[in-house]
Amino acid sequence: MPSHHSSADGARPNCGVVGVFNHPSAAVICYYALHALQHRGQEACGIVAAGATDGNGRHRFRWHKARGLVLDVFSDSRLLTDHLRGSAAIGHNRYSTTGSNSDANIQPFAIRYHGGNLALAHNGNLTNTIALRRQLQADGAIFQSTSDSELFLHLIARSKAPTELERIRTALRTTRGAYSLVLLTDTALYAARDPHGFRPLAIGRIRNSDGTIAYIIASETCAFDIVGAEYVRDVCHNELVVINQRTIADGTIESYHIEDQTPPARQCIFEYVYFARPDSIVFGHSVDKVRRKLGKNLALEQPVSAEGFDKVTVIAVPDSGNTAALGYAKVNAEENGIPTRFEIGLIRSHYVGRTFIAPEQDERSLKVKAKFNPVRGVLEGRKVVVVDDSIVRGTTSKQLVQLLRSAAPAEVHLRITSPPITHPCKYGMDFPSREELIANHHSDTESIGRALGVDSLGYLSVEGLLDAVPQQEGIGYCTACFTGEYPVEVELDMSKFATED
Repeated sequence: MPSHHSSADGARPNCGVVGVFNHPSAAVICYYALHALQHRGQEACGIVAAGATDGNGRHRFRWHKARGLVLDVFSDSRLLTDHLRGSAAIGHNRYSTTGSNSDANIQPFAIRYHGGNLALAHNGNLTNTIALRRQLQADGAIFQSTSDSELFLHLIARSKAPTELERIRTALRTTRGAYSLVLLTDTALYAARDPHGFRPLAIGRIRNSDGTIAYIIASETCAFDIVGAEYVRDVCHNELVVINQRTIADGTIESYHIEDQTPPARQCIFEYVYFARPDSIVFGHSVDKVRRKLGKNLALEQPVSAEGFDKVTVIAVPDSGNTAALGYAKVNAEENGIPTRFEIGLIRSHYVGRTFIAPEQDERSLKVKAKFNPVRGVLEGRKVVVVDDSIVRGTTSKQLVQLLRSAAPAEVHLRITSPPITHPCKYGMDFPSREELIANHHSDTESIGRALGVDSLGYLSVEGLLDAVPQQEGIGYCTACFTGEYPVEVELDMSKFATED
């Protein structure tokens, strides 16, 4: 199953995490939830299950993880029903950001230490990885991976704090950067979002067949829908929550601050623009609703007139551009007073994954043709507005424009529901280096448009972007990829670590 996203231009999803507690088939629930979150990571996946005990009554953690999509890694159902038996489990879909793409980096990570069993799945990127890693190695730590996520396990295992909760809290306070994570121990499921809340994490509830309640934690609520879970609330930024037998008994979710003082949130605005599925609630709000507003604001800022034509034809780059294109077409027609019609002008094949093999010659062009096909009857002779979410390197956008031109439209106007991307992300999204971003190779939007081969190009402004997202007191957004303003300081040599093998 491929990603549902449209841009294959260089922006890659981060990762998806899931945690389940008090369900008789916790690993099965994890499996379906990971399937729903496949768009967040397609390199590898894994599940760790707890609840089974050995002959001495001690808890045992079992796991299965491998490279590939969820459906492939768990194609043998006995893995879930037999090997991963237990009433609690955590899962992870991987798209590598920090660390190499080796089997050692596949999550969840699981260890046994003096406090018992411990497993972790992490979404995000730490920004003080180098310093922590060097410090821990100097103290004798032996690392099994090159992933920054492993740091949490070492910090917890080495903590001198008297309780499990305090060991985890101390470890979280030691790290810097972006993390939404789930931790599984012998007695509890923990979930945490970093003090700035860069990445999303939500809490859901499932009613078991015997009337008891199970809890599920996931990166997006689309993971709840597939297993029939009810959305309860988000894990707040700077919050560590504990779900244990007391929670099952009386519904109390224990909640603690990570840092004593909670800073303003800096939620990743790109979750709304591109990463999250439109049917999800992210950061407490509907992604579909935000994307529609993005399209509406884009039409107000970057209208396309019907001059010389009977109407403007608006099409989306499926799938993440669909809702925004509807919003754009509506406002261009109703508020701008321009004859406008939304059409399905690009058909997307949902059977082209990231493993699609093409000959080396003109490989990128073949991949775009395999993924999209233009509808000539909709486009031929028309003034076409193409709505997409972002342009990163520009290579795929250029190929897409050439593909559209093959259907003989009279004009092609590209409209983007985000500002130009000028800086790489340091908090868990995989953007290429600053030198590879097309916006840094051109002095203005017009020259980018000429490079892509469109009649005009229009981006949404930072102000228009911020106007489209929900506003709450104490909740702000990270716009570093557009503005270069990084909320959390980043190590200068982070890139060196990311290429270690």
